[in-house]
Amino acid sequence: MNIIIAGCGKVGRALAEQLSKEKHDITVIDLKPESIQLVTNAADVRGVVGNGASYDIQMDAGVDKADLMIAVTNADEVNLLCCLIAKKAGGCQTIARVRNPVYHHEIHHIKDELGLSMVINPEWAAAMEMARLLRFPSAIDIDTFANGRIELLRFQLDDKNPLCGHKIRDLDTLSKCEVLVCIVERGNEVRIPGGEFVLENGDMISVVASPLNASRFFRTIGIETNQVRNTMIIGGGKISFYLAKRLLEMGIQVKIVEKDRAACERLCEQLPKAMIINGDGTDRDLLAEEGLASAEGFAALTNMDEENVMLSLYAKSMSKAKKITKINRNTFDTIIGSLGIGSLIYPKHITSETILQYVRAMQNSIGSNVETLYRLVDGNAEALEFIIRGESEVTDIPLQELDIKANTLVCAINRKGRIIIPKGQDRIQVGDSVVIITTNCGAFKDVRDILKKTAATAGLSGQR
Repeated sequence: MNIIIAGCGKVGRALAEQLSKEKHDITVIDLKPESIQLVTNAADVRGVVGNGASYDIQMDAGVDKADLMIAVTNADEVNLLCCLIAKKAGGCQTIARVRNPVYHHEIHHIKDELGLSMVINPEWAAAMEMARLLRFPSAIDIDTFANGRIELLRFQLDDKNPLCGHKIRDLDTLSKCEVLVCIVERGNEVRIPGGEFVLENGDMISVVASPLNASRFFRTIGIETNQVRNTMIIGGGKISFYLAKRLLEMGIQVKIVEKDRAACERLCEQLPKAMIINGDGTDRDLLAEEGLASAEGFAALTNMDEENVMLSLYAKSMSKAKKITKINRNTFDTIIGSLGIGSLIYPKHITSETILQYVRAMQNSIGSNVETLYRLVDGNAEALEFIIRGESEVTDIPLQELDIKANTLVCAINRKGRIIIPKGQDRIQVGDSVVIITTNCGAFKDVRDILKKTAATAGLSGQR
């Protein structure tokens, strides 16, 4: 597809690089020549220097031939104007990043009135992910599929966990509920395990289950599943506002520490049920006085990655709280991930994942499209949800008879609201929502791509 990206910040660069790898024709627009240079050096893309909201600049970028405009500049209003001009000038589909909380309650109206294909708010999306983690504090990451009916939960095994020393195929008997271990991280290796794989102390495992079975599974293996009762948030920015609002709706007490007095006054007006503390979140005495030791949830959400990491390390030493750390840059993600500071949230990743999901769905040829996409384990694996809209080489055939690519697993099927953790005899049917886990990142745009050969590549009639 022909795609124009307005804005070459972290999200714009990440999108340009990934979409270029997936063989799309990409043109990037930015006011700063040095930003254009960074992207064109890193990926096979075309660059145009200028204002993305300018009709002439968009025409230079080829908007009249574009399939999609993605506007991710630093200004919401510029993003909306970019999309409006692109819609009128080229008739292409449009995606805008809109971050200001002022627009949040009006976003559906804005989307409909401007004819936008998608509006994404990374701070709100990040806050919703954090809220899920505080609802289920034992998990390090939680991703959802099928409108929340299927969950993918990531957690680490310790030497006391009863799963250690057992084979994957024995887990149904041990846990007495339907779950599937779909990813195991051991050291620097990322594996999609078979039934004979033996779990060990220190393994980071990802399991797929319905929310009910996930709760039963964690209780069976002796891991706490109750949501936190209170949370301390350091930093009073947009994510803090969205997170606090959601936690209060969940009945969780919230305390926000913010050093800017004007921001505190604004939060007091917006969140009357939260406790707002005007102070320095890095002050150890203040944290002790405000009850860090007894906090059940702790979120470091300042604008500085280094400060967030240090705050979470300190909270780790002083409290048993569920820790969430916001990270904007992924330069040292491997090192940060090894510090044991709980769940790391990358708002930029959430934005790019959501847009990639939409792009893959747009280019799909047979209607079985990517409904949901998550990049896992620092981008070394992907979880994709496909909607099966028509018969194909993968439908109505036992999974054990399908010639599925290596390092690929069909891990859940949603059939009219009934969640199936599939066995070899189960079949994919038209109308199903199917979750696939793979380490073949970026390779699957259609459900048929899970097969080593399809009718199109093997010259078959579609029947096995």
